Amino acid sequence: MPAIIAELEPSLRALRAGAERWVRMTIAERRALLRAVRAATLEAAPAWVEAACALKGIDPRSPAAGEEWSSGPYAVITATSAIEKTLKLIEKGRSPIDAVELGTAPGGRTTLKVFPYLPKDLVLQGYEANLWLRPGVTLDQARRGVARALRDPNRAPRITLVLGAGNITGIPALDVLTALYQEASAVIVKLNPVNAGVGAAMKRAFAPFIELGVLHIAEGGHEVGAALIHHEAVDTVHITGSRHSHDAIVWGTDVDAEKRRAAGTPLLSKPLTSELGGVGPAIVVPEDGWSSENVDDVARNIVTQRLHNSGFNCVATQIVVIPEAWQRADEFVAAVRRHYAAAPERPAYYPGASSRQLAVVTMHPDAAVLGGDPNVPRTLVDHLDPEKADEHLFTVEAFAPVLGIVRLPGSREPGAFLDAAVAFANDRLVGHLSAGIHIHPRTRDELGARFDRAVADLHYGTVGINAWTGTIFGMPGASWGAFPGNTLDDVGSGIGIVHNALLLDPEHVERTVGTGTWKPSPTPLWYVDNRTSQVTARRLTRFAGIDSWAIAAPIGAAAIDSYRKG
Repeated sequence: MPAIIAELEPSLRALRAGAERWVRMTIAERRALLRAVRAATLEAAPAWVEAACALKGIDPRSPAAGEEWSSGPYAVITATSAIEKTLKLIEKGRSPIDAVELGTAPGGRTTLKVFPYLPKDLVLQGYEANLWLRPGVTLDQARRGVARALRDPNRAPRITLVLGAGNITGIPALDVLTALYQEASAVIVKLNPVNAGVGAAMKRAFAPFIELGVLHIAEGGHEVGAALIHHEAVDTVHITGSRHSHDAIVWGTDVDAEKRRAAGTPLLSKPLTSELGGVGPAIVVPEDGWSSENVDDVARNIVTQRLHNSGFNCVATQIVVIPEAWQRADEFVAAVRRHYAAAPERPAYYPGASSRQLAVVTMHPDAAVLGGDPNVPRTLVDHLDPEKADEHLFTVEAFAPVLGIVRLPGSREPGAFLDAAVAFANDRLVGHLSAGIHIHPRTRDELGARFDRAVADLHYGTVGINAWTGTIFGMPGASWGAFPGNTLDDVGSGIGIVHNALLLDPEHVERTVGTGTWKPSPTPLWYVDNRTSQVTARRLTRFAGIDSWAIAAPIGAAAIDSYRKG
């Protein structure tokens, strides 16, 4: 440990000086850096994607590589553009809140339409997202909270440690932007060893921040992270990972860990925020008018939600909830099986996936094994008992291509079923990061205010209505994090939020609700069976990263053309 600390000291000293420089900079100066980072990210994008594909074992020319373009460089580029817009408005004495459509939600909540936020967002037609303020938060309070730290001339210099995610390469990059522009903090990011191979490309993308001395990118194993967590130079910590990792940091792993938890005396006394995943549900609300095509479309959507990135997503759907009395229940499950088995094969690359999948099969010998990586085969478990409180798939995030189906007893009337499904998701499933609802627009309209109340009662940090929440993650104006209310000793899916390009005060934000199209056409870019996703995502990245409309417009048109062929 002393050797590691000695090696990090020069970087931490430089960051402290950078932190002092950062709080003195004007909004205009910090805005200009976003444009420089956007250009650098565009230049580094091919190398970034090549590195990500190499560590995940996929061909960079294959459709699967589209995931690496869209969740890596594209996500960073769109985030820089959205934050830049917010800062431009602030410079003009305006609030980004006044530049978006406002609405209301049950419980006296105010909503802000945060997607689309940029003109270029319109390429994703049919999708929108509304950020919900917490009950009781007024618009005046929200306006005063925008970029509060960034606008504070007396802000003390700070260094934030970001312990990066190991699955999606864009996550630590977006967390860097959150720390710099939401918290007005310099950043040291420790890359997860799983995706450390993208470090060189990320350094190229973020070179303007690195050269300014407000960012340092570190690599290494657990011991490097441990040294940084407790280093006196680090003021705050953000972790993306598992609940177990969080608890090990906060309470320790020795025999006294539970004593510390009981006494409320954590090992780490610094402010800590976290995004820790969870068991994500997809609630399917059918009605008698559904066709076989409707059944197949929803099944195909849900399979993508499980198999994107080989299943290694904190937002991957793990539990599908359907009415037991639904006359098409067996047909729906058969469609899920069919799409699950037919999805393109790719390696299940993430460490530990085999043992996690094996644990599920051991507990459920009747599980269906449906192809994929033979070392970590795709696994489907039907007829899970909704009353079994200790069901493994309800209490442990599989983080592997494993999907469970619950056939909920009781009424199949849409309103009654939806209420029961919301209660099940809230009460039985561990973690409240993201959830989805699949419902025909006709049924939604018929339910009216009852549907809105059900969404409000669904206590998840992101809710997708006919939209995978992973898509909402990629919308820079949206918030990302667990539903508020978790504590260090019962952390659930984490504490705090990241992202949110409008730079709202995290204490004012409750959730983001996104809406997609009932029958998407063409095949959405993120679907695992999209045939042109690599070409389209690469073109969209260029389109988003080029500021000149004259140059970007034909690239955008080409992206839309390839999208239509997906």
